[in-house]
Amino acid sequence: MFKGCFVAIVTPFKKGRVDEESLRELIHFCMDKGIDGIVPCGTTGESPTLSFQEHKRVIQITVEEVKGKVPVIAGTGSNNTEEAIELTTFAKEIGAEAALVITPYYNKPTPKGMEAHYRRLNEIGIPIIIYNVPSRTGVNILPETVGKLSKLRNIAGIKEASGNIDQMSSIISLSKDDFSVLSGNDSHTLALLSLGGVGVISVVANIVPRDMTQMVKAYLEKDVERAKELHYKLYPLCRAMFIETNPLPVKTALAMMGMIKKEWRLPLVGMKEENEKKLEKVLSNYGLI
Repeated sequence: MFKGCFVAIVTPFKKGRVDEESLRELIHFCMDKGIDGIVPCGTTGESPTLSFQEHKRVIQITVEEVKGKVPVIAGTGSNNTEEAIELTTFAKEIGAEAALVITPYYNKPTPKGMEAHYRRLNEIGIPIIIYNVPSRTGVNILPETVGKLSKLRNIAGIKEASGNIDQMSSIISLSKDDFSVLSGNDSHTLALLSLGGVGVISVVANIVPRDMTQMVKAYLEKDVERAKELHYKLYPLCRAMFIETNPLPVKTALAMMGMIKKEWRLPLVGMKEENEKKLEKVLSNYGLI
């Protein structure tokens, strides 16, 4: 079972190219603060604008730097099953512990098609974490489909980012006991843990890996009051990470902290000035800048 706090790590850029040095430093920053795992090439890692070569290189760098100390869950999804197979096979061969596979977007598969997609990926032989984020993909994987898929040998969990508490409850009730239900929204993590979830794939952990990891750990160790205290400490920061489209705020925050260059790939552009000021105030209040 995958449980704890996993950071959905950003992909730093410098003059249009992947900034490999900053990526390595960020990986070690998160590991030094006790993070439970690293997730490269997710939404926060700007996977839609990475070339296949860059995508594979970012996964490779992450595996190299982690050296097996914590799990690497590599983002390998696509709306094209064959592309997802290629990336997932690469992740397995390079030594990632699992693959994070987004529900196919744009072509809006039926539940039957969704099940077929994940059944095919199950055959590769690496643990698969389903990634459900309907606000981005335009499609929601049904709890009944997740329940069936959870019975397969290599379908190990789900990053659930629908924001729907009823759906989270249904997924947990319909899935096998060792199926890892992880929050896909930082601000919903404590709520999901209370329902039986086991962790989070976190955006805010890029900037405060220790506090987010400690919040999850506290709850899993049944220190609910400590977990609640950390939740409310983190809550303004979690909200600030979504003032604008992720990963704009988190990369801006990391740049303010002097950790990466403030750079994205089109069609993403910089934040509005007024929103950047709001973000700066939240970071200052937290003591990060």
